[in-house]
Amino acid sequence: MTTLAIRKSLQKYIRFADEKKIKALFAIVEDEINQKHAIWTSEFVKEMKKRSTEMETGKVKGVPYSSVQKKAKAILRK
Repeated sequence: MTTLAIRKSLQKYIRFADEKKIKALFAIVEDEINQKHAIWTSEFVKEMKKRSTEMETGKVKGVPYSSVQKKAKAILRK
């Protein structure tokens, strides 16, 4: 089963599941959900703003996405 099919199946299940099952499922993934949002700390946002400003002012030269993608594919082929 593809990931997309699994997502659709889970969404359908959750939509009609009883309260007890929803709470049980949430308890299983709650820590992971909270960890994903934890990346957006004030320090992280401050650093991203700093990097954005450096790119906009030309202090730091960016790398085109196509170059990054090409390099990543080359590494994966090894």
